[in-house]
Amino acid sequence: MTGMTSSARPPLNRRLAEFGTTVFAEMSALATETGAINLGQGFPDTDGPEEIREAAVRALRDGRGNQYPPGPGVPELREAIADHQRRFYDIELDPGSEVLVTAGATEAIAATMLALLEPGDEVIAFEPYYDSYAACIAMAGAKRVPLTLRAPSFRPDLDELRAKITPKTRLLLLNTPHNPTGTVLTREELSALAALAVEHDLLVVTDEVYEHLVFEGAHHPIAALPGMRERTVSISSAGKTFSFTGWKVGWAMASPPLIAAVRTAKQYLTFVSAGPLQYAIAEALRLPHTYFDGFREDLRRKRDVLADGLRAAGFEVYTPQGTYFITTDIAPFGEKDAYAFCRALPARCGVVAVPNSVFYDDREAGSSQVRFAFCKKDGILRDAATRLGRLRSS
Repeated sequence: MTGMTSSARPPLNRRLAEFGTTVFAEMSALATETGAINLGQGFPDTDGPEEIREAAVRALRDGRGNQYPPGPGVPELREAIADHQRRFYDIELDPGSEVLVTAGATEAIAATMLALLEPGDEVIAFEPYYDSYAACIAMAGAKRVPLTLRAPSFRPDLDELRAKITPKTRLLLLNTPHNPTGTVLTREELSALAALAVEHDLLVVTDEVYEHLVFEGAHHPIAALPGMRERTVSISSAGKTFSFTGWKVGWAMASPPLIAAVRTAKQYLTFVSAGPLQYAIAEALRLPHTYFDGFREDLRRKRDVLADGLRAAGFEVYTPQGTYFITTDIAPFGEKDAYAFCRALPARCGVVAVPNSVFYDDREAGSSQVRFAFCKKDGILRDAATRLGRLRSS
């Protein structure tokens, strides 16, 4: 009988039945199997600032965080997060009641969805969307309602969004800068979204992990707009800003009632995590502006290196305004199926990418789109571009 399950009901609960192995795991495994250059998953191939890594080592040796840290996060990090919001966006936060440290932004999103949603609630989210959004909405028993961002501009159609709001709509789930398209919402777009949220008494959850990687325009937190402070949960993390994605230190920021709700859910997920690393990220958030400016400019240059290489290889390239990623279209190659293209790409060129189609409910809208990550060393990006050039002759 060992290993047997009931034939009447599958092991995985029905809310998660549509979710299997993530595309990132699948494509990264393909990269390992073939020895291909992995431009699929969004992690850098160099570590962040040496002084921040040493700060983590110092915390470990000094015994800070080696045991359970406080549930909301160590005070030093919560204070640094509040100082960061004041420094960059003129937003005032109480670090004691309006900041919650999480195991990366992914846990912050999960805890927020589980805390704020009831079964049957509707969540409007821009698609293509980061895959955990759909899974977290499903785990909460809610329904996702996609608003499709369409090539080439990938701007939200606000009239279409208004038409999707129903009495069941509970919240808007935003991501700016947007993964995978690289769209950065303008102040005007955010103001219109804020007005809709106020008009319909909606909550807003905003994923801002790429806040310091805006190449055109500027990042504007929606929480700073009129009427939004009491209805917005803002989420960010250290991984993308400081190139320590494996540390998984994130945070949620909101009014005390919302943070209390999210904390209630979060305490039954990880409870706490990354104790010594929290002290290091507190120091990272206080790095001078020169760090943030230099990091952004370095990624802008890498974006341009890969974008030029992709165009030369024959892709249609949608230049991103922010993030780690470039969305392309494979139609110029006479290809229509991004998933099949990405499965074959390692053998054809020795490069791994991710099909955007998996981030859409409307699969046709992204059927021929492929995403590449440019958060890699210059030599890797140039090598990948050279390999992709083989597509012209294959």
